[in-house]
Amino acid sequence: MKEVTIYTDGACSGNPGKGGYGVILSYNGAQKELSAGFECTTNNRMELLAAITGLEALKEPCKVKLWSDSKYLIDSVNKKWIDSWQKNGWKNSKKEPVKNQELFGRLIELMKIHDVEFCWVKGHDGHPENERCDFLATSAAKGDKLFTDNDYVENL
Repeated sequence: MKEVTIYTDGACSGNPGKGGYGVILSYNGAQKELSAGFECTTNNRMELLAAITGLEALKEPCKVKLWSDSKYLIDSVNKKWIDSWQKNGWKNSKKEPVKNQELFGRLIELMKIHDVEFCWVKGHDGHPENERCDFLATSAAKGDKLFTDNDYVENL
């Protein structure tokens, strides 16, 4: 399997508000950047969508080290929250419906294809790729071409 490093970040101006994500895929010294902005979304949705977008960009199963400054994303996998949520019918520990189920579902399917290690990096701490992803995400959120986050809007 090819070994790929993915750096991700999500951003939101207001929460909910205009949002975006930034992704850097790194393989064998080459890098590819991806980003997109949305009219109305949340920061957590953008963090998840950044990871999903990075994994979906891979053309074959890969061994992936995915870096994010989102404890929500990293802990949901590493602390096995998503396993508990699935077992409990997508209810959290308070017996409330888990937010962003459709995004977590997409992430779970991608984790079946790729061997993913989720790693946390402290945000806004000078890490070059994290800073670049933040720039991509915030720039996308401020851009002229904003998409509609249909799943978020439908659940308002």
